[in-house]
Amino acid sequence: MNKNIIIAGVGGQGILTIATILDLAAMNAGLNIKQAEVHGMSQRGGAVQTHLRISDSEIHSDLIPLGQADLILSVEPLEALRYIPYLKPEGAIVTSDEPFKNIGNYPDENAVFEEIKKTTKDVIFVDAKKIANQLGNPKSSNIVMLGAAAQFIGINNSDFEWAIGKLFGAKGEDVVNLNVKAFYATKE
Repeated sequence: MNKNIIIAGVGGQGILTIATILDLAAMNAGLNIKQAEVHGMSQRGGAVQTHLRISDSEIHSDLIPLGQADLILSVEPLEALRYIPYLKPEGAIVTSDEPFKNIGNYPDENAVFEEIKKTTKDVIFVDAKKIANQLGNPKSSNIVMLGAAAQFIGINNSDFEWAIGKLFGAKGEDVVNLNVKAFYATKE
């Protein structure tokens, strides 16, 4: 098993939380991981991205070469578009359909969606904000996105549940349960 995943978005959207859950789930499954992240601009709403490599064998580099990503998991559609050169031809894109318009010249969102659709046959747009709000947990839209992307990762859902419990356990059982519910929200 080898998976190369790029997680992308804008500062404050929970990119590093997604990466932490993926790391914990992979380690719980007995897999190797390497991760590289850029988050220096996150305090100002800047681009945040993580290269995450998961394998059942040794991993030598934490950076994903162009054309080698199996999955782009993006919580902002324009950020998904930014990383398309990294995607394998048979790779998948799971992205939020909610733009984060933090720039004055944000492109037409329908044009962004159409460009994303052209890249690969496996493209999933998720209304994560709406789903998280319906669950009564608006902060969990990033976990909704992770749940939607899990089908392309190759890690058992039970490992993800364990990782969510490990990460959020100190905040109490209710917070853990809300996030587990968010993880499964797109699977129902």
